[in-house]
Amino acid sequence: MRLIDTHTHLDFDPFDADRGEVLTRCREAGVERLLVLGVHQANWARVWQLATDEPAVYAALGLHPVFLQDHQAEHIDELRDWLVRLRGQDKLCAIGEIGLDYYIEAPDKARQQRLLEAQLELADEFELPVLLHVRRAHAQMIATLKERKLKRAGIAHAFSGSWEEAREYIKLGYKLGLGGAGTWPQAHRMHRVLQQLPLDSIVLETDAPDIAPHSHAGQRNSPEFLPDICRELAELRGISPEELADASYRNSCELFGWR
Repeated sequence: MRLIDTHTHLDFDPFDADRGEVLTRCREAGVERLLVLGVHQANWARVWQLATDEPAVYAALGLHPVFLQDHQAEHIDELRDWLVRLRGQDKLCAIGEIGLDYYIEAPDKARQQRLLEAQLELADEFELPVLLHVRRAHAQMIATLKERKLKRAGIAHAFSGSWEEAREYIKLGYKLGLGGAGTWPQAHRMHRVLQQLPLDSIVLETDAPDIAPHSHAGQRNSPEFLPDICRELAELRGISPEELADASYRNSCELFGWR
């Protein structure tokens, strides 16, 4: 199988001790490319350095809603400066991780919305896809995306919403990122949605080091587990792992403009 992990945080501290070994095991497992996402201004340089140093690693830069307390008004200007400086670089392929998170305690919805819209404006200006974090906020996110029709769409990461919500993202041209959460036996709604999703709407991800698949319960999640996620989701879907891997690979390349 040839695989692309469309969402991972390989720059995070849990990988400091064995990042190189993880990348070696990814290559051996058929994970050819990994997209590492920035989440706040302080980790953009680390994400970009990792993408520069490692042939398989690609970068996205953004301001994540969960880290709202770390973001300053000037960070949007700094993000724009990064995008200007890196314009045309093959290793920069998206803006993310950005979005809305109404699951956290006492979310500042208005500030999250302003931050999201500012980054969507940058995505349009630089004609980059967006990698969206959405928790308990699909209705607001879909309404925002309908109002701001971007030149390029993106991915609704770690999708666990309803079929109706999935259908709205697909209509807008977005792919749905599926990972370890859907492999758990109790994820009944996700299993039902998986049965209905067109293959050309699916991309695979790990979100490592978070959201380990059922087959690696209790472990640090890792991009090297992507083949196991693919196998488990394919079984739930009733297709071969190779068919799901091929669809995800093709969809990812199409989205990011990769050959």
